[in-house]
Amino acid sequence: MDATGLFTEAYGTAPAGVWQAPGRVNLIGEHTDYNDGFVLPMALPMGVRAAVTRLAEDRVEVVSRQRPDERVTFAPSGLAPGSVPGWAAYVAGVFWALRNAGHKVGGARVAIDADLPRGAGLSSSAALECAVAVAINDLYELGLPVDGLAPLAREAENAYVGAPTGIMDQSASLRCREGRALYLDCRSLAAGQVPFDLAAAGMRLLVIDTRVKHRLADGDGGYAQRRAECERAAGILGVPALRDVEDLDAALRTLDDPVLRRRVRHVVTENHRVNATVGLMRAGAFAEVGALFNASHISLRDDFQVSAPELDVAVEAAIRGGARGARMTGGGFGGCAVALLAAERADPVREAVTSAYASRRWKTPRFWEVTPAAGARRLDPA
Repeated sequence: MDATGLFTEAYGTAPAGVWQAPGRVNLIGEHTDYNDGFVLPMALPMGVRAAVTRLAEDRVEVVSRQRPDERVTFAPSGLAPGSVPGWAAYVAGVFWALRNAGHKVGGARVAIDADLPRGAGLSSSAALECAVAVAINDLYELGLPVDGLAPLAREAENAYVGAPTGIMDQSASLRCREGRALYLDCRSLAAGQVPFDLAAAGMRLLVIDTRVKHRLADGDGGYAQRRAECERAAGILGVPALRDVEDLDAALRTLDDPVLRRRVRHVVTENHRVNATVGLMRAGAFAEVGALFNASHISLRDDFQVSAPELDVAVEAAIRGGARGARMTGGGFGGCAVALLAAERADPVREAVTSAYASRRWKTPRFWEVTPAAGARRLDPA
């Protein structure tokens, strides 16, 4: 990524600095975040870089290497939800959220570059928001801590862009640490850093990109519907959120709607799986986490119904190839799966998934072996 070069090319001068924010892969805890539950993401080595300079004028200019024919300009003082469409809405949303929260933020020039695939369920949108947020926080000397930036970045995505996501993606991009997974309570935002050194245990984490894109901002695939179903179920059960369901059997007996029963069962059991995974990881029993990955995928497929044929095939083929466990990750309806495997099974797992896709004449999947990376930060000059 060379955001500096893009900035200089676009604006004829060097930027004040470059800030990077990573994408994330969620190890376990899917669709629990907006139910005030628990999640366990880790930051990826891939992400988004923003080269930025502060402007005295009431004007923000944005260019992106991924959209070379588009230059977007807007006045931060005149922003309203929907006033800037498309990919630049994620940038505009950060300015809007900061100003809406009372922070004195003015103009800027921004150049964006990324090596994180869009639409793969690896939170490219949150990485973009967070890279811009940490840049503006520094340049305007707002003094906001990273855990204070996460809700504002989420507000940009929820209220400005219109994607009803939870707090996990922005928290992971901002708060993750190298070599650690982030154990996050999505209600209190309390977080723990869980050691995740797979290499020392002779294991690997493989991200499998199905190359089936998903979109959350327009509700495609039913993400917004799932959130509304969870809220409806919580209302019937008389709890603030599904995280508060203590007696699952009693809750299921209370609900007449079989769809709502499935949604509740997934959220409650997924929270338990997150906590169990954290316990195993802290004990160094990484191989045992595989069974929880498998159970999570089955629950997402059957109870929450957010999987896709390409995800199911990737998970099943990875397990046949020797993975200890695999599951879809992210919002679903496409995107990526993640597989936990012994180092010597990396090639057989890749071959098994690739062969399964080829036999169905699907696009060849992409693979990344990943390790936990650091969260958003300003980069030192080269």
